[in-house]
Amino acid sequence: MEMSFRWYGNEDPVKLEQIKQIPGMVGIVSAIYDIPVGEVWPHEKIIELKQTIKNHGLTLNVIESVPVHEEVKMGLDSRDKWIENYKTTLRNLSKAGIKTVCYNFMPVFDWTRTQLDAPLPDGSNSLLYDEAMVQNIDPLSGELELPGWDLSYQTDDLRKIMEQYQTISNEQLMENLIYFLKEVVPVAEEENILLAIHPDDPPWPIFGLPRVITGKENVQYLLETVDSPNNGITFCSGSYGANPENNLEEIIEIAKNRIHFVHARNVKWIGKLSFQETSHSIKDGSLDMVGIIRKLHEVGFTGPIRPDHGRMIWGEEGRPGYGLYDRALGATYLNGIIDTLNNK
Repeated sequence: MEMSFRWYGNEDPVKLEQIKQIPGMVGIVSAIYDIPVGEVWPHEKIIELKQTIKNHGLTLNVIESVPVHEEVKMGLDSRDKWIENYKTTLRNLSKAGIKTVCYNFMPVFDWTRTQLDAPLPDGSNSLLYDEAMVQNIDPLSGELELPGWDLSYQTDDLRKIMEQYQTISNEQLMENLIYFLKEVVPVAEEENILLAIHPDDPPWPIFGLPRVITGKENVQYLLETVDSPNNGITFCSGSYGANPENNLEEIIEIAKNRIHFVHARNVKWIGKLSFQETSHSIKDGSLDMVGIIRKLHEVGFTGPIRPDHGRMIWGEEGRPGYGLYDRALGATYLNGIIDTLNNK
């Protein structure tokens, strides 16, 4: 497996020279963050990003993410224009030597948490999701803004989009995803790009919005309906694992040979549909990280894997979930499991 690390570009407080010092680190997961959603990524900007990373002895091995325009997710008549732009971006990424693209199909909001610095017993803090609190939040009020959310919408635009989604079911959202994939997967095949959809985070409806990738059944449906080796998933243990009803090893088995990217993180269940992120250790969270990595090893996964969302430890301040220290510990923990499995 290719140990990798998420990096948010030159503005990221975590620097490439620091990431390079993590034992076993080879890949960087990044994106171009100053291009409006739906617009074509210029080839020269991709090359610039790739070269910056290469200059530090690392490789840009995953793009996370190329966002999908909201009009594509909603299935509007205008979607074909945005899909054509997406195809052009995939071609430009391939021309630059990029082979894995992570994306998601979550309506309006990316991953959602209710507290970014919830304390843990050891004195560190981490991301927390409290379902009861979400039920009392108005997403139009601006009281909850999280890293990864597209905040370019004006309030009136956001209200209109939210209202439109109230008429879109989970099944319709899946149909819109299938339409998108049937258009872009042939380009991915031509360009030898692996598309890896990230699950919904958390994997259940929030704010009255539909959800499409939440567990075993819809993963299986997605892979069977668009049956191409280039159409695969990002296996995110923390997203799928937030729901205790999801059997993570079963999801890995169903998606074997179509898992193109792995996010490894642990969570602790703290109530019905509520959880807090922890260290990667099986002693701290509710997920069997050793068993998860063992299963990935058994099905032959050798692609990029990154330690996902770390705690804030040792007084570090920075982008919530994306500090240096705990993610570095996570990478080392994961490498220990991988080394053990490889040397049996």
